[in-house]
Amino acid sequence: MKPIALITISLLFHSLSFGQSLETDKLSKEKITTLSFLVGEWKGTGWMYGQDRTRHEFEQTENIQFKLDSTTILIEGLGTSNGKIIHNALAIISYNKENDAYNFHSYLANGRKGEFKAELKGDKFYWYPMDNMRYLIEVNDQAQWHETGEYNREGNWYQFFEMTLEKR
Repeated sequence: MKPIALITISLLFHSLSFGQSLETDKLSKEKITTLSFLVGEWKGTGWMYGQDRTRHEFEQTENIQFKLDSTTILIEGLGTSNGKIIHNALAIISYNKENDAYNFHSYLANGRKGEFKAELKGDKFYWYPMDNMRYLIEVNDQAQWHETGEYNREGNWYQFFEMTLEKR
């Protein structure tokens, strides 16, 4: 590329960068901070049914933080069983003003990723990785993170996952 083109592109980039407003999106911040009950460092145990239809126990940590002036939430989850990593995930929760809903972006260590619908119903946070599957996160009466996973088969919900975590 010619030097003059590089200079032009560089100047354009810098002028656009400095022209950005640094003001926080107040609506996004308001919506995301309603999820403050999730924020913290959590540790505990859980179980899930595997593809072999047997129940598997695991240990889990979740590190949840506000990011970008509390307009997003970053979730880092790590699950282990018998000293081996069985779940290694990162998620970002953001608010979408266009459809008045939360977005749940999930990234797994195996390269899988997705963007899923999420919503807050009362004091419970739901996210839906598939049309017939949902996860429900709440802080229970003992101040524990309690999460369940369910799938819908012919109109009935069946639990396949549960974990309970304590705030550290």
